[in-house]
This record gives sequence, structure tokens and C-alpha cells, in this order.
Amino acid sequence: MSVNILKMNLRIHFLKKEEVLMIKESYEEIIEMEKNRQKENVELIASENFPSERVLKAAGSILTNKYAEGYSGRRYYGGCKYIDMIETKAIEDVCKLFDCKYANVQPHSGSSANLAVYRALINPGDVVLGMSLDAGGHLTHGYKMSFSGQDYEAYSYGVDENGYLDNEEFKKLLYEHNPRLIIIGASSYSRTIDYKLYRDIIDEYAEKHGGEKPYYMVDMAHVAGLIAGGVHPSPIPYADVVTSTTHKTLRGPRGGIILTNSEDIIKKINKTVFPGIQGGPLEHIIAAKGICFEEDAKPEFKEYAKQIIKNAKAFSEEFIKNGWKVISGGTDNHMFVLDVYTSCGLSGKDVEVLLDDINITLNKNQIPNDTLPPLKSSGVRIGTPAMTTKGWKEDDFIKLAHVIMDYLKECQKEKTGDSIDTVKESTKEKYKKEVQIIVKK
Repeated sequence: MSVNILKMNLRIHFLKKEEVLMIKESYEEIIEMEKNRQKENVELIASENFPSERVLKAAGSILTNKYAEGYSGRRYYGGCKYIDMIETKAIEDVCKLFDCKYANVQPHSGSSANLAVYRALINPGDVVLGMSLDAGGHLTHGYKMSFSGQDYEAYSYGVDENGYLDNEEFKKLLYEHNPRLIIIGASSYSRTIDYKLYRDIIDEYAEKHGGEKPYYMVDMAHVAGLIAGGVHPSPIPYADVVTSTTHKTLRGPRGGIILTNSEDIIKKINKTVFPGIQGGPLEHIIAAKGICFEEDAKPEFKEYAKQIIKNAKAFSEEFIKNGWKVISGGTDNHMFVLDVYTSCGLSGKDVEVLLDDINITLNKNQIPNDTLPPLKSSGVRIGTPAMTTKGWKEDDFIKLAHVIMDYLKECQKEKTGDSIDTVKESTKEKYKKEVQIIVKK
């Protein structure tokens, strides 16, 4: 009963007190349930992956016992000899992986890393310019409900009618608003980003204004693994500072990193991360990050990164061949956004729920100039990193594309008005079996 309650309510924090008390399973049992879900489901959330056993072992290790406020050689606690070795090694490995001079590996998340950059380099009320959320940007790139849109004067650039970054709009906003910080990067943009182009635009702007250059920050969280694998351009030679998560295409633990080639910037970053916005670092996670960086430097990871893109291209192209709308008309990276509202008359929210019923996991996503509110959305974001880790190739994704299209067409026929509650259980069971055949091939 408790699992059904969770499914009906979708978010645990919406459960009523009496319903929470009905959850009788132990934490260990619920973890095992989640383990089985991850094993049986097709995981298409672009920001998720399956780390190695080495990473998982470090993340759950005895390192969680140790307090280590500060940095290597400058801790506020004793007994940090081996902690210093771990954190120093992780910094060395990430700098080697991305060919940069300095790194901070302590941020607890990508959002924490972004917050640290804002706090370190600019002041509250300063102007920032980032990618709009509906065009593919992230909450921390200036969205009104995020600190980035509340503490700073934020403006947003978007994409053109073809779904590509609108560089003319970017230039217009740059010259009109004179930002102190520019954020390039996305959480649902399927095309290659030319980081050098934005460096050139910013430099030209600075020359014409004869003033101080705005800081150029790149959030590479989604494509970091592709960059490490050599299949996507790196922002390191061009950006002043680069942030990332470690759990997406990098296939590490949940956490964040900050990279730069500037000694002045890393000093400001370090002071902001600690003691500015965080206390004791999570050294068990930092060890897991280090292992991930070590693994990502191996030749087999480069092959993995190549396969991610091959899979994403084959997957998106199959939808396009069958008349479904993919934002920007395809993908260059690990993900794409499918306009399901135009393609099959279902909202992104409905598609998320319906596909979850047949063991396919993805998330609703806004599309450029979306006519539906964020909690409904017209699109879904689809990624290939997790299933590529499980060994899937192009043919597997092509088969899955047809299962998804056929199933959603039937759901559209069976729904009543705006309600998907009338979709038959027999329909769901039929397509769940088809998904299982692909998973258990």
C-alpha cells in the first residue's frame, strides 16, 4: 500500500502525516526496491547515470566519519593526513582530466558550485546574463525562483526559430545590459556549444566599451563527460571559470567541481566555498569524485562517450523519421528534447507518468516558447548516458523509439479529454512486456 501511496502523490513531501505513518518498510527494504527499479527500468533521464562499484564503495566508505573543514594542509581539525592525500589527489586528477591549472572539488552539488562562483566574483544586485530556462538553461542561470534571479539582476538569452542558440539576441542583451557575469551552458540543449565564439564576442564587447571585461563562466555539467571523452569541445581554454557536476556524463557520485586557469579566481573561489557557503567537505564523496576522474581518463571511457552520442543520434533520428518533432531537429550530444504535445497531443507531464507505468523513466521539460506551464510542459527530455553504461547500442534505442511512439499513440486514443486515467491497464501491460524484452535481451 505504501508504494501505491508514493506513486499517487508523486512527491513525498506532499504526503499527509497519516499516510507517511503507513510506510512500514524499513530503509533497507526501500533501498532494495529502488535498486530493483533501476535494474528493471529504462533510465532516460539525461542527468542520471550508473557509477562503478569503486565509486559507490568510496561514497559509502568510512570517510564519512571524518570532519575536515578547510583545505589540504590547512584544516581546522586534526587527523586529516589521509584526507589531505585524497583531496589533493582528486584535484590533481581532475586538473589532468580537463587540462586546467586549478580546481576546487568540495562543492556539494552543481548548484553549490554555481552559487560559489556568483558569490566569489560579483556582488548582489549585479547584472548577469544566462540562458533562459525554457530554451534549455538551468535554474541557477538567472531563473526568477532561484538565488541567481533573486539576488542578481538577471537577463536571459534563448534560441532561434530552429532551436539553436540565438547569438544575435545574446549580443544585443550583452551590449544593452552590460553584465558583470555571463553564463554559457545548458541543462536541455542538444547542440554543440562553441565556447571560443563566446570568448570572441565578449572580448570584442570589452574592447568597444574600454572597460572591465565581464566574467565568462561556463556550466558544463551536462557535457563534462563528453568533454573528458574528447567528443565535445572544451571550455577550459576560453572561460574564466568552469563549473560542473560529477554525476551526469562523468559517471561519478553526486557533487560539484569548479575549474579555472586563474590563480586569482581560484583564491576567491576557495574562500567562498569554505568558509563562505559550506562547512565540512564530504570527503567520502570527494574520494568517489577522484575515482571517477581516474576512470574517465582511461581509453574505454572515450569509447563510452562516443557511443553515448551515436545512441542519441540514432534515437532522435528515429522519432524524426516517423514525423515526431525534436527540438533543433536532432542532437550533437547526449540528449534531445521531444515535443510530445505537438507530436502526439499529450503533455510532457502525462508522457512522464504514462512511460513510468511501462518502466521507462524520463522527465517533462519545457520547450522554447512553451504554451504550457512548467509543471505540465510540452516536451520531455531524453538522454542516453545511463543505458549506454548498461551496454545499449543504436539498435536498442531504435526499438525503444518505436515502443514509445506506438504506446503513446494508443494512450492518446484511450484518454478522455485531458485525463489519462482512462488508459487501459491492458495497454500498459502490453507495452511493459515489450520494454522488458529489450531490457533483458
